[in-house]
Amino acid sequence: MTAATKKAHVGTGRRKTSVARVRLSEGSGKIIINGRDLDNYFTEVKDRNAVLGPLNLCEMKSKIDVNIKVHGGGSTGQSGAICQGIARAIKIMYGLDTTTAPVDGEPVNALAKQIRDSGYLTRDGRMKERKKYGRKGARKSFQFSKR
Repeated sequence: MTAATKKAHVGTGRRKTSVARVRLSEGSGKIIINGRDLDNYFTEVKDRNAVLGPLNLCEMKSKIDVNIKVHGGGSTGQSGAICQGIARAIKIMYGLDTTTAPVDGEPVNALAKQIRDSGYLTRDGRMKERKKYGRKGARKSFQFSKR
């Protein structure tokens, strides 16, 4: 392996209709989303905090470069998808098994338990309900008239 090639670890995250592909590599802590910086891409603080959540939990914010491609949905859905993608990539990067504990790696096991218990690996399945025929929306119907 040469100095020009970096080992990248990939994770995929989903939220509502957004899909994020996350690539983690060793570096200085740069976060690039669709070719733009994190502060430039997400204007709201809650979305930035959602992206940085798994990195702050594992204390890896300044050790890992993150390159993200995300599409679909709005800003909240995209930040949730990125959050899950980063958590999955960290799990793959350190070879963490969240189901069984390794024999001699107590700190690694603690990290796996932290990621699992934080809820970052769980997909939020809430999506918009589809519109039904004969109705105004998903549930609302037209005014009923008896006569």
